[in-house]
Amino acid sequence: MDAVRRLRWLSACSLMALLLLFVVVMAGEEKPENSSINSNSSDGGAELHLDESSKSSKNSSMAESWEVDELNEHAVDDPEGVVAMVEESIRNSTDRRKLGFFSCGTGNPIDDCWRCDPNWQRNRKRLADCGIGFGRNAIGGRDGRFYMVTDPGDDDPVNPRPGTLRHAVIQDKPLWIVFKRDMVITLKQELIMNSFKTIDGRGVNVHIANGACITIQFITNVIIHGLHIHDCRPTGNAMVRSSPSHYGWRTMADGDAVSIFGSSHIWVDHNSLSKCADGLVDAVMGSTAITISNNHFAHHNEVMLLGHSDSYVRDKQMQVTIAYNHFGEGLIQRMPRCRHGYFHVVNNDYTHWEMYAIGGSAEPTINSQGNRYLAPVNPFAKEVTKRVETDMGTWKNWNWRSEGDLLLNGAYFTPSGAGASASYARASSLGAKSSSMVASITSGAGALPCRRGRQC
Repeated sequence: MDAVRRLRWLSACSLMALLLLFVVVMAGEEKPENSSINSNSSDGGAELHLDESSKSSKNSSMAESWEVDELNEHAVDDPEGVVAMVEESIRNSTDRRKLGFFSCGTGNPIDDCWRCDPNWQRNRKRLADCGIGFGRNAIGGRDGRFYMVTDPGDDDPVNPRPGTLRHAVIQDKPLWIVFKRDMVITLKQELIMNSFKTIDGRGVNVHIANGACITIQFITNVIIHGLHIHDCRPTGNAMVRSSPSHYGWRTMADGDAVSIFGSSHIWVDHNSLSKCADGLVDAVMGSTAITISNNHFAHHNEVMLLGHSDSYVRDKQMQVTIAYNHFGEGLIQRMPRCRHGYFHVVNNDYTHWEMYAIGGSAEPTINSQGNRYLAPVNPFAKEVTKRVETDMGTWKNWNWRSEGDLLLNGAYFTPSGAGASASYARASSLGAKSSSMVASITSGAGALPCRRGRQC
């Protein structure tokens, strides 16, 4: 009997030790709350209207230059350094901060990180910890106050009214921007953003439409989430404010939905984009550390341009992740069209294209993994890939590969290159899921119909 009691006692002690170890491990892994200047709820806190006393009355007499020699202090002066920083972060975070904390098992690591939390609206800033891919370190306005947009107007792009979206995005301090109600915002001129901003459209129905759209130029750390952006038009030849202390003359803009120019650490997630004058998402002029995820693209010709020109060599350091997007009805080409750089195209659903899906020139490295490509009926448009204005003797050495992709209805991907491991390592930003999961992973692509008090 003494031996039995001793055995039971030892078993109980072992169980208590295991429980204690489990508690210690969980406490060690629990993430501290993000520090925030404003502890108020994002939906119930006071509106922030920053002081405009620092407005500049000085008029810029010349157009803001688009030349590389004219980069301002926010420009990406060292794209190679940004590449190294992103790669180091990926190496040091193989489990991506335990993204399954609220997991509801969709297989989409971004959505599983936050969507199953019924109190998502009180924990909005958790989104900033859910990024993946090359733009995973974009924190947006996580460390700033909430700013509630109450006014859809855009009457004066030089002196925007407090409460408008333009007034919010130009501020110098980090801000997490939310919306009081459903609204359609028709911008008179480009919405020129400042660094460390999140535009968060969850919980309401926000359209940026029928005017100018979003410009991310020479800045860093921006998150664009939950917007409907469509029918963007060319604008310009006008004065536009870009910060509380500066406004200047803008030449004509192309009419992109989201234009990323000389910027880094950018995350464009869960937006619905369509029918714009030029591109839906364009990234050029040394931009890097970008993730384009969970978006729904539709009814557009040239969807996505990544790389300024064949001769612009600074884009050789560009790294972009394109993940979990749905390329849907009415699309024709450029999903994306790449120059130079490194591009990870992973777990996207391509259900429509008329010319081609993925194209490029100037020797980009394209790593296509776990995507679903459904070719159109047209027998002459079955090829996923297109080398733009380049002969085979040149492009045969480019590193383009298809790995684990599901090719349907006669779709085919033309690979090239020797498969240099170092090149593909720089075009790898997360682990690809099986292509059989693409339908479920991308089922929520686009702006989500989130409602307060419910899982989104």
